[in-house]
Amino acid sequence: MVHLAKGRRSKPLSGRVMKIALPLHLFLGFLFIFVPISMAQDRAKFLEESGIRYPDGFDVNTVGEVYGKVSGFSQPEQGPARFNLITKKETYIVITSPKWYWNDLDGKIRDGDEVGVTGSKALGKDGNLYVIAQEVKIPLSGKLLVFRGKDGGPLWRGPGGSSGGGSGGFGGPASGKGGLGGGVGGAGRGRR
Repeated sequence: MVHLAKGRRSKPLSGRVMKIALPLHLFLGFLFIFVPISMAQDRAKFLEESGIRYPDGFDVNTVGEVYGKVSGFSQPEQGPARFNLITKKETYIVITSPKWYWNDLDGKIRDGDEVGVTGSKALGKDGNLYVIAQEVKIPLSGKLLVFRGKDGGPLWRGPGGSSGGGSGGFGGPASGKGGLGGGVGGAGRGRR
């Protein structure tokens, strides 16, 4: 217990102390409410079956090119479009982009199509080899589908949204811009 000297009364908190206490209180509230939520969202970024971090698991140190035949292309509602790439030596699971971005690129591949994939290679916890695609070349149609910038940042996030700095187009599924606008590093083919 604090004893006050005789004749002294306790004063209410001064304005300066209140200016510090209120923002501190708000900041602590933010930490206790939003940090656990954002940590839970980070955990959700790991693909369950493989343990591959998506979309931020691109490692520029493991980038390589692989060529082979497409098998089992799929576009799940949640998570990235993907397909198996059967090469002469190995089979890779190629992870591309969200479904809406794949569709905006007008990517069309079928089982048996020969493609070249440039991307970050990884071994999943399920024992499968993965490639997080940066580009997919489709020689039959002459198309080049670009999913990530030079730094590996996803182009579908738009400028400043990549993990390594802003190389990307604009938009999202609801923006009406097709996810490809002419922004810095964008593919310049968005809907006009």
